[in-house]
Amino acid sequence: MVVSPFLALDWGTTNRRAYRIEDGRITAVARSPKGVSAMAAADYEQELAAIRAELGDLPVLMAGMVGSTIGWQVAPYVAVPASIADIAAQLHPIDGRTAIVPGLSFTNGTHGDVMRGEEVQLLGAALAGQVPADALLCQPGTHCKWVELTDNRVTGFTTAMTGELFALLKGGGVLAPQLAAPVSADDAFRDGVREGARRDLAASLFGIRAAHVLGLRPEHQAASYASGVLIGSDVAARIGDGRDVHLVADGDLATLYATAIETLGGRAIVSGCEDAFIAGITAIRKLSA
Repeated sequence: MVVSPFLALDWGTTNRRAYRIEDGRITAVARSPKGVSAMAAADYEQELAAIRAELGDLPVLMAGMVGSTIGWQVAPYVAVPASIADIAAQLHPIDGRTAIVPGLSFTNGTHGDVMRGEEVQLLGAALAGQVPADALLCQPGTHCKWVELTDNRVTGFTTAMTGELFALLKGGGVLAPQLAAPVSADDAFRDGVREGARRDLAASLFGIRAAHVLGLRPEHQAASYASGVLIGSDVAARIGDGRDVHLVADGDLATLYATAIETLGGRAIVSGCEDAFIAGITAIRKLSA
């Protein structure tokens, strides 16, 4: 089935990417810092009209935090297990040409988890052949998503606040003055990963302060070590004695997580986010047209 041209919006908390999609390919892109945190509820219609004026007066599918309680309208979650077809069947319509993609929810007793936006990329990665139909997927970020994929369906997932914790440590508290240097996947980072794998996180983090006071580690290594501790704790909780992890990630985060996974005995296979998003959102459009 040929999919007619449409606009796909990946609308997150702090930024937005809008794509014109034709025959499954990107033909135009518009990026903006106007994430949902910068939007008032009354502003969305005008903003969407401006996007259409720039990229084309076409049907629109939106994914991400635009469908959350802090976004335009709430698109109810789809409970896992869920496939791309399940998501496409429960789009939240704004009007006859505009809809929001629902996120996913997971419950296990009193434990629950949610995601919005990542499901399009992670399931899209499988549709694009970037990852197998049965796999452990990871999309690192402010809130890192770990997803169990079974027969091209999300059957369970976990969110870890790894990136947000690092930002909080850098932004204030006793460690903040030590964490100003850039983070890199160096020996200090790998040492931090091994320390984080002990999963005594509060004590490991205070050890960064103690190492500074006692002169046990060069100051410029503290940020990489701290990042390693946090990511190492995250990774160790997911891969046990070693496992293949398919990273749907780009740039520095892909490098850091791949280094952590391999340091702890796993194998990291990296694929890009943008192609995965386009594959996923195009499939949703095709199934819902």
